[in-house]
Amino acid sequence: MLVIDAMNPKWTYIITEMLLKQKSKKQRNTKKDINSKIKKLAVTVKNLIFDVLLIIAGIFSAGFGLKGFLLPNNFVDGGATGISLLLAEITSIPLWAFIIVVNIPFILFGIKAIGKLFVIKTALAIIGLSACVAIIPYPQITNDKLLVAVFGGFFLGAGIGLSVRGGSVIDGTEVLAIYLNRKITLTVGDIILIFNIMIFSVAAYLLSIETALYSILTYLAASKTVDFIIEGIEEYTGVTIVSDYYKEIRQMITNELQRGVTIYNGEKGLIKQDDNKNSIQIIYTVITRLEIRKLNTEIEKIDPNAFVIMTSIKDTKGGMIKKRPLKS
Repeated sequence: MLVIDAMNPKWTYIITEMLLKQKSKKQRNTKKDINSKIKKLAVTVKNLIFDVLLIIAGIFSAGFGLKGFLLPNNFVDGGATGISLLLAEITSIPLWAFIIVVNIPFILFGIKAIGKLFVIKTALAIIGLSACVAIIPYPQITNDKLLVAVFGGFFLGAGIGLSVRGGSVIDGTEVLAIYLNRKITLTVGDIILIFNIMIFSVAAYLLSIETALYSILTYLAASKTVDFIIEGIEEYTGVTIVSDYYKEIRQMITNELQRGVTIYNGEKGLIKQDDNKNSIQIIYTVITRLEIRKLNTEIEKIDPNAFVIMTSIKDTKGGMIKKRPLKS
């Protein structure tokens, strides 16, 4: 049996070197972990600041559309904002109060349908819009009904679209539509359409048919503007990701976003002379547009050079997309 003499200078040197190497390796790993955490934190902070700027811009744009065009001319819009405008017209209560009160039920639905972080950002955005409408003295731009309908809808739609790009909404109707979409067979777009038909019917009865018709034009202008900014209100998004870090990205999607993924085997089209690896794994997943910002942020943390392709999808059936709550 071999007995090691710990007091032997030779063995003492070997043991010391082994301990120093282990300590050095541990220090390198610790430093690597710290740098990785700092990098991820920097990406999170950068994207959060960008989201906040988008939401603030959306609040000011929507406030301008409401007070500069719609409210002085007794126009309404679709969704929760339309309900708020309609109630403000038939009562003496100011619009800013209704913006908060009307959206509270939609925010409560969003806790289960979307996620807590999204709901917090949405609640702050709605409060910001309410404060903007209450405090900022926007000038009345025009009394021409056609201009009011078109440009009022444009600025309101731009506000909604910018807020969505920032990871929140300032009109809670869509949150309710996403929630009901999991309970009934209608698509999100169908639910929003039925909801708005009810609003404009009430507007025609309480105000006038002419006002309701102009309000429909306002809604169409706002909808097209939102489509232009965020490329679809109710559409799902198919995401194709090509990255050498496909394992980490796949784990992030399945664990953090709780979405299903499909892995394709592919081949590189451009091969370097010193690159012997021609095969590559391609990830495909389907998410809602409300998760796009979150997905982009997480992918950037893992691989800033990842190649990401996004395509619009009208609706989905089966899979995990409607079985699990959205994560924000």
